[in-house]
Amino acid sequence: MTQPAPSAQHNGPDKGTLTAPSDTPPSKSGGGRPALGLRLDVRILSLLGVLAALVLVGGITEPDAFLDTGNLQLILTQASVIGVVTVGMTFVIISGGIDLSVGAMVALASVWATTLATQEYGFAGIAFTAVIVGLAAGLVNGVLIAYGGMVPFIATLAMLASARGLALQITDGKTQIVTVDSVLDLGLPDSYILGIPPLVIMFAVVTVVGWLILNRTTFGRRTVAVGGNAEAARLAGIDVRRQRLYLYVLSGLCCGIAAFMLIVLAGSGQNTNGDLYELDAIAAAIIGGTLLSGGRGTIVGSVLGVLIFTTITNIFALNNLQSDVQQIAKGAIIVAAVLVQRRTMRGRET
Repeated sequence: MTQPAPSAQHNGPDKGTLTAPSDTPPSKSGGGRPALGLRLDVRILSLLGVLAALVLVGGITEPDAFLDTGNLQLILTQASVIGVVTVGMTFVIISGGIDLSVGAMVALASVWATTLATQEYGFAGIAFTAVIVGLAAGLVNGVLIAYGGMVPFIATLAMLASARGLALQITDGKTQIVTVDSVLDLGLPDSYILGIPPLVIMFAVVTVVGWLILNRTTFGRRTVAVGGNAEAARLAGIDVRRQRLYLYVLSGLCCGIAAFMLIVLAGSGQNTNGDLYELDAIAAAIIGGTLLSGGRGTIVGSVLGVLIFTTITNIFALNNLQSDVQQIAKGAIIVAAVLVQRRTMRGRET
């Protein structure tokens, strides 16, 4: 008989030990259900502190430009596309995997959804095509990894090359302009809801759904269990291969949604869309507290990571600093985050 899935995640060197997910608050002393609120642990508070410090720096260096409502809307809008991709990436990394093809999948979905044939079907045709292409690419990754026995790094690297090549073939190296007004209108200020761009609302919805799935469903508990100790999860009755398949499909779904958002934002489809998204998504997840070895991670932390990187980019642009300095700063933040993770894990081991 199949046993219930472990409700937990690995947090220490003993691979057989499973504990509660990092975003899940401890149960009350009476043995009741866990509280629904987020547990603001030190990691999340630290990220909030970094984000607040960046806002302060931006407000001091360029007070008029940075604190302008339009600029703050721009930061959130730019964070939304890569943020949706990062939500899917977070699930994959928590499970002990990696997806290097997210940027290429975004490019493929965006160009496929903006061909002349697709645009004839209007808003629904573009949105549907972007999501379906993302799902299909994620499904291929999942089948190769879960049932083909391929290492995630190799399988998704192959998808990266293949998807980029196919995107280039579809566009013939040209930009595909979107002519569907209902799609373009989503990026205009007139479509804002209470001053919030629709893309930001989409990002918020994906974030909330991702958090609920990870922290309040069996699927989320199985994801954490597989990342913490795949063999222990298998012995507990989890179909590890099927779980991994679902996770890469989920990543593909997020890429499809992000592709549609990018189409709205750019008003076009290009084979260069999503360039280096895989690095940005992985970096955001890491500084958000997700372990590359799997078994631990938070959606909230990953989203804060995205906001931190987007804010840094905006501050550098407003201060006319070169992109190479920006990349150095990002690299330093990633190194610092990994060192903090290692120090935290060593502290738990002792």
